Amino acid sequence: MTKTRLEAFSDGVIAIIITIMVLELKAPHSTDWHAIKAVLPSFLSYVLSFTLVAIYWGNHHHLFHAVSHVNTKIIWANTHLLFWLSLIPFATSWVGENFSAVPVAVYAGLQAVCGIAYYILLRSIISSPSHQSRVHESLEKQSTKGTISLVIYVLAIPAAFLHPVLSTAMFVVVAFIWLIPDRNIEKALNE
Repeated sequence: MTKTRLEAFSDGVIAIIITIMVLELKAPHSTDWHAIKAVLPSFLSYVLSFTLVAIYWGNHHHLFHAVSHVNTKIIWANTHLLFWLSLIPFATSWVGENFSAVPVAVYAGLQAVCGIAYYILLRSIISSPSHQSRVHESLEKQSTKGTISLVIYVLAIPAAFLHPVLSTAMFVVVAFIWLIPDRNIEKALNE
């Protein structure tokens, strides 16, 4: 399989994930502000999940610039990541409709597993003979950010039982960590 085909497949799956999430949003049935308040939890959970999925998509894009072709190990690591990402619409909907400890803890657990799956894909690419050695250091930096994110997600699980808002704030911290532009891979490839 070519790298381009795997990237196109991944882009399609991620687009479907985002589409499913937005289709879960329901418009209010009345025209007053109280109606907006009723759908606000679903909308906010969508915004958070959209942001996190978009971050995975962007990082996935940069990650695949570091490899010239894919092997079976990379294909399966990528499929593993896509599987866990595909469960985000379920968790997003559950949190949006029931903002309480268990749904938020499950959401945190799912984000942790997505982080682990991304880390496995990252390590598969780093260990691949086709990865470009000049981006090795950049990939390792991304690995460090991933480890920090994973620790935050794991801590967000028990935090959900202290207060769901605390756990949710931790997801926002992870999003901000990744929203800071990381052009190390692009810069290394252009050298």
